[in-house]
Amino acid sequence: MQLRLITEDRLGITYEVLALIAKRELDLATMEMGLHNIYLNVPDLRPAARASIEAELLAVPGVQRVEPLQLMPGEARRQQLDILLASLAQPVFVLDRAGQIVMVSKAAQRAARQRSPEWVGVPLAALLRQPELWQSLLAAGCEVSSMEVQFAGRPWLLYASPLLESERGTLSGAVVTLRDAAWLGEQAAHLQRTQPEGGLKALMGDSGVMRELRARTERMAAVDAPLLILGETGTGKELIARACHELSPRASAPFLALNAAALPESLAESELFGYASGAFSGAQRGGKPGLLEMAHGGTVFLDEIGEMSLYLQAKLLRFLNDGSFRRVGGEREQKVDVRVISATHRPLDQMVARGEFREDLYYRLNVLNLQAPPLRARGDDVLLLAEHFVARFARQVGREEPALSPGAREALQHANWPGNVRQLQNMIFRAVTVSDKALIEAEDLELGSATAKLVPPAAAPAGSDGVASAEPANWEMALADFERGLLARLYPAYPSSRKLAARLGLSHSVVAGKLRRYGIGSK
Repeated sequence: MQLRLITEDRLGITYEVLALIAKRELDLATMEMGLHNIYLNVPDLRPAARASIEAELLAVPGVQRVEPLQLMPGEARRQQLDILLASLAQPVFVLDRAGQIVMVSKAAQRAARQRSPEWVGVPLAALLRQPELWQSLLAAGCEVSSMEVQFAGRPWLLYASPLLESERGTLSGAVVTLRDAAWLGEQAAHLQRTQPEGGLKALMGDSGVMRELRARTERMAAVDAPLLILGETGTGKELIARACHELSPRASAPFLALNAAALPESLAESELFGYASGAFSGAQRGGKPGLLEMAHGGTVFLDEIGEMSLYLQAKLLRFLNDGSFRRVGGEREQKVDVRVISATHRPLDQMVARGEFREDLYYRLNVLNLQAPPLRARGDDVLLLAEHFVARFARQVGREEPALSPGAREALQHANWPGNVRQLQNMIFRAVTVSDKALIEAEDLELGSATAKLVPPAAAPAGSDGVASAEPANWEMALADFERGLLARLYPAYPSSRKLAARLGLSHSVVAGKLRRYGIGSK
C-alpha cells in the first residue's frame, strides 16, 4: 500500500516516521520526499491494519493528514513518460551521459519492425552503426538540428536536445528524435498552404469556362498520371494543381511546389533531388532530402517548367521513366512514389520545335493537360473575384468592407488584364489598404496597365534594329518583342547572363534561357 503524508516543515519528522515503520516491522520498499509531503510504499501493509498505522502516523508531531495513494510520484512520472513516448509518431531515444539508450519510443520499435528489442543499455552509436556519433553529439553540446543517419535500412534526419541536471546544469544525457523525409514533407506542405479553402472551392467563378475547368480538374485528379497545366501568368495554375492533389487518392500525403524559374540550375537540382553529405561546399552535414523524397506518396508541383535547364530536364525525364534518382553527389539509387504536376505559361510545343525543350520530356509531362483560362475570357467572374478580394483584404487590415462603385465595376469588366487574377488581386489590395473611403471608385483601382491597348503600327516604337515594329499578333508575341528589345539594349552594357540578371533582378537561369531563346550574345 502507498501512503501520502501531508506534513509541516519540521526538522526530524522524517526520522520519526521511519522509526515508526521500523517499530511495526514493516518492509519499506520506497520512500520519496517533497515539499510538505512524505510518500511511503509499504507492500506489507494490509487494509485491515491501515486505520491503526494511520492513527500512529497522525500522532507524530507535524503530520497533518494521511491519505492512500495509487502510485508513487516517481512511478507516476515514469508512466506518464511512457505514455508520452508511445504517442510520438517519430522514433525517440533517451540517452544517458555515456550515450547509452535508457528509454525508447514505440515508434522506433515499429520502424525497426521489432516488438520488444533489447536496446536498453546499448549505445545509440552502435545501433545506428556510426561509431563517432556520441562524440559528435557531445562536441555540439547535444544540440543538433539536422544530421542524416541510417536506421532500420532507411535514411532519417537526427535531431538532438541535451538533458541537463537542474542543480549544476551539467550534461546528463540527451533526447534524440529521428524524422523521416515524409514527415518533413508534411511540415513543408503545411507551411506552403496559403489558401483557407482548398479543392474546387479555390477555383472561384461562375463562367462557363470555369465550370468546365472544375469538371475537368475533378476528372484529372482521379487519374494517377503526369499532368501539364498551361495558361498565362497569374491565372492560378498552382491552385489548379493543388485542387488536383486534394481531390486525388494522394490527398493525405504532402503537396510540395518548386518554381523552376526562381532558382539557378544547381540550387533547383539540390532542392528537387536533395544532396549527399559533402556534395558541395557549404552543404549541410549528413546531406539533405529533396522535394521528391519529402513528397513520397504525394505530389510535386513544378511551376514554370519551361524555364528548366536541359540538364535538369534530362534528370527529371529519368525519374519520370522509373521513379528512381540519385541525390546530388550521391551514389545510392533511390526510388519514390510521386505524382508530378507541371505548369508553364510558355508554348512548350514551339520550344520543342526550336530545341529549347526536350521532346521526350514534353510528351512524358503532357500525358494529361488542363488549360487555365485568362481572366478576360471569364466574363462576370472578374466582379465576383473583385468582391471576394475586397472582403478578404478588408478583414486582413481590420477595416470596414468598402463597396465597388458602378464606375469601378464597369472599369473592371472592360479591363484587358494582362496579369490576370494576380494583377486583379494586387490592384484590389492596393485600393483597400491605401483608400479609407466607403466606396472604391475607378480611379482608386489605378487601372492604367490593365486597360492599356496595343500601340498602333504608325506609333509603334523602334525595335532593336531601329525599324518600327509591326503590331504584334497576340500578347505572347508582344511580350517576346519587348523582352528581345530590352535584352538587346542592355546586353552591351552587361555582357554576361549573370551581370544582366543582377541588373534586372532576375535569376541567372531565367536570363540565360531568354538570351539563348532570342540569340543574344551568342557567337
